[in-house]
Amino acid sequence: MSRVGQLPVEIPSGVEINIKESHIKVKGPKGEMEYTFSPDLQIAFQDGEVTVNRPSDARDMRSLHGTTRALIQNMVTGVTDGFQKELQLVGVGYRANMEGSNLVLNVGYSHPVTIEPPSGISFEVGERNQVIF
Repeated sequence: MSRVGQLPVEIPSGVEINIKESHIKVKGPKGEMEYTFSPDLQIAFQDGEVTVNRPSDARDMRSLHGTTRALIQNMVTGVTDGFQKELQLVGVGYRANMEGSNLVLNVGYSHPVTIEPPSGISFEVGERNQVIF
């Protein structure tokens, strides 16, 4: 069996899951996501966990099994934590700092590069020039 597909997806408090036939809807504090999966897979929600089961060991069912479970986990993570990306600047002379809400990068050019955050996105500069957005 798929090692990824066997793992249950734990649903944290504050997240609602609605499963109707081959459609799943996840709603949480940061938004709402929907996905329509293969009707051959069985998805069950009980005791605060979502499990994905496949009907056979056919190659296409094995690949869909793990992929569907991973997509459901990503949906739950997206509506609870949101998306976060971390950039680490490594090397002598590479620096990042904040000027107001703008990110200023010194990355080897003759001038600093200023990046204005798009709406809904925020930048944060941590220790050791870690940029989190």
